[in-house]
Amino acid sequence: MELSTVELHQGGLDLNPKIDNRLRLFIDLDICSHECKECIIKCSYFYHPFNNGIRSVIELATYALVCRKCEEPHCVNACPVDALEQQKDKNNMLIRHNMRCISCRSCSHACPYGTIYPENVPYLINVCDYCLDRRGNKAEPLCIKTCPYGALSLKKAEEKLPENSYLVGDNLIVHSTHWMREKA
Repeated sequence: MELSTVELHQGGLDLNPKIDNRLRLFIDLDICSHECKECIIKCSYFYHPFNNGIRSVIELATYALVCRKCEEPHCVNACPVDALEQQKDKNNMLIRHNMRCISCRSCSHACPYGTIYPENVPYLINVCDYCLDRRGNKAEPLCIKTCPYGALSLKKAEEKLPENSYLVGDNLIVHSTHWMREKA
């Protein structure tokens, strides 16, 4: 079952994504967090007036891989408008209800591990659609072409992903040398 972009970013994330030959957006969170001072990529989606659709992808990847999924989530408890939710049935993954969020960044300040980055909690959000409907001509999405650090590309999900690379849903591959509960 293919999930819509809204479902993907609002908690309908497929925790057991299928490996197939489709090209997926690949993002290297290590490059994003170490090289970029400010994301300056452009987005081809018409309804992204500030060209920041990739921020929703970074937020999703961060919640899926970098967040420590605390038993007692200080970030959720700190939110004054109940915009952040920890999904117990999805391995304690966080979702942010964008229509409730007032971008106060209380969650970011409350996180004892610093894994909710303040720049990932914007007031206005543009959800990335992975250019799924606009990739027919085999051209790279504009975000990939305009990333000066090479943090974005299109890749196929292979049976054995490179080290520290993970499938996040059916449209995203993320590279991150993140904290892992099992190794702590």
